[in-house]
Order: sequence, then structure tokens, then C-alpha cells
Amino acid sequence: MTMAQPTGDDLVEMLAALANPLRLRIVAKLAGGRDYVSRLAREIGVSRPLLHMHLQRLEAAGLVVGSLELSEDGKAMKYYEVADFDLHLTAPALAEAAKTLTRSDPVKGPARKERS
Repeated sequence: MTMAQPTGDDLVEMLAALANPLRLRIVAKLAGGRDYVSRLAREIGVSRPLLHMHLQRLEAAGLVVGSLELSEDGKAMKYYEVADFDLHLTAPALAEAAKTLTRSDPVKGPARKERS
């Protein structure tokens, strides 16, 4: 199932998450199938803490989904996979998304009301 057209705020968050080259590589790697953090970190060539930070950003943007599973020897392993999303960016789609923006900057918080 593909998600509905994202709101303006969701689209800003998704595009900001994908604007980082490492996060783009993570999504590309996970597009080939789910993987657990340790192996993903080795394959991409980054530390696990750095990978976790980027995965959290991708998960918050709705681009990846994580699940905790137990291995056969009882170790907890965090697996990630790409979420079901389909972004088709066109000028009309961006115009529609812009109508739903509630924040001027996703990092700074709510949009300020203009004075009349």
C-alpha cells in the first residue's frame, strides 16, 4: 500500500532527510532488502552510533521502519527496511503540499503569524 500524498510538513521532513548523502545511501542500501544495524554499518562504512542517528532521522520522516528481533542466540537485533512510500514531485504536487504547511522551518517549530 502506498501512502497518500504527504502534507507540506511531511514533505519538508522527507526531503530534508533525503538531502543528506549518507541517508540517501542508507535508503538505497535498504531498497535491496531489510538489514540489521551492525551489518548495515559495516557495509556502508560508518560507526553504529552514527548510523543510528541517521536511521532515526529517516524513521522520523517515515522513510524507513525499524523492528527489534531476537536472534537464535538470544541477542536483540534491530532490523530496518524501507517504508512504503512513493514521491512523485511535480509543480502542482508541490503547490498542493505548500497549502498544508504549518511550520516555516521543521527545526525551529511552528510558523509565525504575519502581522497585518
